[in-house]
Amino acid sequence: MSTLTQTTDETISFHGRFFQDDIALTQRNRHAPPREEVESASPPSIAPAETSETQSSNRQAAIITVASFTVVFTCCGINFAFGIFQAVFETLSHQPDTPFTGASPAEIDLIGTMSISLMTIGAPFVVAWAKRFSPSLISLIGSIIFSASLILASFGKALWHFEVTQGVLLGLGTCLSYMVAVTITPTWFTARRGLALGIITSGTGIGGLVWAPALKAAIDSMGYRNALRLAGGIAFGLNVAASYAMEWEPATKARIQMENGARTSRMDGILKVPIVDWRVARTRKFVAQALGAVFQSAVYYLPLFFFATYARTLGYSDTAGANFIALSNACNAIGKIAIGYAADHLGRLNALVITTIISAIATVSFWLPSTISGDLATSQGLFITFTVLYGIFASAYVALFPASLVELFGIQNFSSVNGVLYMVRGLASLVGTPIGGVLIRSHSTGGPSTSYEGMTLLTTVLLFAASFSVMWVRIEAMIGADGKLVKKWKL
Repeated sequence: MSTLTQTTDETISFHGRFFQDDIALTQRNRHAPPREEVESASPPSIAPAETSETQSSNRQAAIITVASFTVVFTCCGINFAFGIFQAVFETLSHQPDTPFTGASPAEIDLIGTMSISLMTIGAPFVVAWAKRFSPSLISLIGSIIFSASLILASFGKALWHFEVTQGVLLGLGTCLSYMVAVTITPTWFTARRGLALGIITSGTGIGGLVWAPALKAAIDSMGYRNALRLAGGIAFGLNVAASYAMEWEPATKARIQMENGARTSRMDGILKVPIVDWRVARTRKFVAQALGAVFQSAVYYLPLFFFATYARTLGYSDTAGANFIALSNACNAIGKIAIGYAADHLGRLNALVITTIISAIATVSFWLPSTISGDLATSQGLFITFTVLYGIFASAYVALFPASLVELFGIQNFSSVNGVLYMVRGLASLVGTPIGGVLIRSHSTGGPSTSYEGMTLLTTVLLFAASFSVMWVRIEAMIGADGKLVKKWKL
């Protein structure tokens, strides 16, 4: 019996080590008595029921982490592997009697752009629906739309068919599932919020690492149409299973239930989206954070979408181009987890500033020179270096962004601020990514690789603008309620 008890305790300890501090700290923050009562009271004993409740919370947090990772792995992984389809569709554009015959790179890129943009444009509505109904239901609906869009795309006969299915519908399905995952997860964590979101959003990189070569192999063996059908079927199984685990943190759920109980009509909360409190929206730190989100997201997806096609201008094969996407996504996953962990110790805003600056420096130091270097070997080396650095540091912004919102605006404003700023990010990518695609052709004044010079210049300028914006956010975070600057290192 003692051996069994010891084994059980060790299992619970191992299972809950990552989550226990967060659950306990969250409960203390939300339910702690006034300081005077704590100081005068004798140390309370831990009741068995309380221990059981903590263990149950640990398990639920673990399940939600795995489920959210699965959703991000599937939805974002397939979206981030669009570069594989971009390369295939561009090849087909030079062949007669295909859905893409005569289409420009920018027109083809619009498929992936719409999907990525819509992934976050509908964020305020998804957050409202997840609160009005349940996160599980909204994620489930998204899973069905996501898989259906890929299968419907496989029957496309014209470019606009793919723009509607693999673009619009895929983006809507991703939004419903992805936004649920990144919105409910932060409510379960406090001390390790950065690491938790790093693990979950690393599903983007790991998903791209897996999906990019898998889709390339499927396309080579069975054609792009059957590859779309296969991806849709696999995604359905993974996303539906993960959707059933989606749930609000208990204290957050209780607050949401009170809000729902105060609603005056059934339509309230369905069409009415959470609006950011004007007292929050008018602050300089909100404006700075919004500007940073616009600049960063406007160009963030450009390298990811064009890795494969740009690699071909440097003499690489289609398979090697797919491997560049996989390499970037592998670095993406490593960066989100490692930097997420470091952010919990160094400060999430500090990490946001550092990673945004490094991603801008990597672009101007490596990608831009690779487009104008006259030596092929030098250009290849610069591009490989850029792929690694951009994958590690640019992707960290995505993981740190929601965690920084909690730090800046508080958990009580998180849902509304998160929804609105994610919508802003989606709108920015909807504008910036097509512009980058157009610049590829409009700046074709030299060899094949120089045709990307304009796009790399745009990426460089906006990433540096994003860097200045997040530095502004960091400064604003040190200003107290009295308007005075208080020097703080860990933010």
